[in-house]
Parts: sequence; C-alpha cells; structure tokens
Amino acid sequence: MTFSDRKDAGRQLAAALAGYKGRNPVVLALPRGGVPVAAEVAEALGAPLDLVLVRKIGLPWQPELAVGAVVDGTDPVIVRNEDVILSSGLSDATFKSVCDAELAEIARRKTRYIGLRARAALAGKVVIVIDDGIATGATMKAALRAIRQHGPRELVLAVPVAPADTLSELAPEVDALVCLVTPEPFGAIGYFYRDFSQVDDDTVVSILARFPTGEPEAGARTES
Repeated sequence: MTFSDRKDAGRQLAAALAGYKGRNPVVLALPRGGVPVAAEVAEALGAPLDLVLVRKIGLPWQPELAVGAVVDGTDPVIVRNEDVILSSGLSDATFKSVCDAELAEIARRKTRYIGLRARAALAGKVVIVIDDGIATGATMKAALRAIRQHGPRELVLAVPVAPADTLSELAPEVDALVCLVTPEPFGAIGYFYRDFSQVDDDTVVSILARFPTGEPEAGARTES
C-alpha cells in the first residue's frame, strides 16, 4: 500500500505541487474519486476547486474496459480508443448508444454537483487537473483535451499513481505532469490505497461547498 486513503494521497500530491502556490492556480477534479484528492491540493495551494465532468465509455459486455470517454460541454469532446473498438468488434451504433448513456449521467451529475454554482475561469490560468489515479488514460485524455479548449496558460496533470506507459501517452496533452508513483506491474488503482471506498454524491457536494468559486449569475450556464 502507498496511500492510506484519498486524503493522504492528496496531501502528498499537494507537497509535490507546492511550487504552484502563489501562481493563482485553478484545481479541477474528476468526480467522484478525484474530488477528495483535489480538495487537499486546493486547500494547500489556496486555489479554487471545480469539476471536469467526464465519463468513461465502457465496452457493454466488459464495462471496466474503456473504448473511449466523453466530456460535457456545448460540443461534447469524445475520445475513441480505436484499438479496443476494433479488437472488440464494437459497432458505431453501439458506441453512440453507450456514449449517450454516459452523457445522461453527466447531465445528472451536473445538476447534483453544480446546479447554479459559478464555474472557475480557466482562460489564461494555471490549471491543475487531478484524479485519484489513472489506468488506461482514455478518460483523462478526453478531460485534458476539453480543458485545453478553454485556453489555460499552463495545463498540469497531477495524480498519485499511474502506469508509466499511460503517462507517456498523456504527456503530449499537458505542459507539466506530476505523478507520485509509477509502479510496475500496475494492476489497478485501488491496489495502492488501504482505503479505496467509493466516494458518494453527498461527499462531492459537501467538499465543493468548502471551495466556492464565486457568486453564480442569474441563469448561469453550467457546462464544464
């Protein structure tokens, strides 16, 4: 075990990111597991905390295997894992069906987590994107590409644990990359936490309440 829980991972990650304090960074978390990790970083850096709403598109008969990912927005960013799609024989129609289902879950989470909460401004900012770990990287790649469209000055990926080959694939998507542990063989993210309990919706909402990004405007748009 490397981390006792997500808070411990966040504190260790915050220490590695201490150089960003004073640069007015924005911290973005992938819900749900990334939120407790990111909260520790945001608190240590004195940074606002917001979410990037992204969902893995899983193979219908093997949901843990990512065939792609989708990120919410006016024009949703979709990343396809063509190698897995080809080897699995997944049709375009089935891919679209699963993608639409994940977009529906993103809409639910947007309502539950964000509502009329003001979103953090990203243009011209140092943006630090955090999750509790990365496995294949498909979900994170989609998230990073969507965030890049908002024009951050510097895009930083920071995670407690990930396999080295996945980090190599993600490196071109960011300006800086921080990962505390790159174990081989990797296995699964949960192997590196003593407590890897599921993070529920109420926990996400309560953590976000500690990090207001500003006063919401009437009729404010809430896309990520």
